[in-house]
Amino acid sequence: MIRTFFNKKVIIRWHNTNEQFTLEEFIRANCEYPGKWEAEIERIEKTDNLFITAVKVFNKDASFHAVSFIKIEDDKIVLIDEYWGDDGLPPQWRIDMKIGTKII
Repeated sequence: MIRTFFNKKVIIRWHNTNEQFTLEEFIRANCEYPGKWEAEIERIEKTDNLFITAVKVFNKDASFHAVSFIKIEDDKIVLIDEYWGDDGLPPQWRIDMKIGTKII
């Protein structure tokens, strides 16, 4: 069960929407999120007791990227700070400037 990976007093923060969750709220938010979603882990970095992940979350209608900072103590997750962004085209002002190229 997913709860075994978390400290019971874990704090989960979604900075883009200024929300903080308990473990039970976090599980509920993810389980009851509308639609069917898939995810691809694109990158994982580790430094001391901190894991940093970049994940693409998508379905047939939308695509997002999330970067998570996951702090571990005593082999349990004690803190997650997540930052989400919409996938899409650059804003028109940058297209007009003709700068940048596609990553892939």
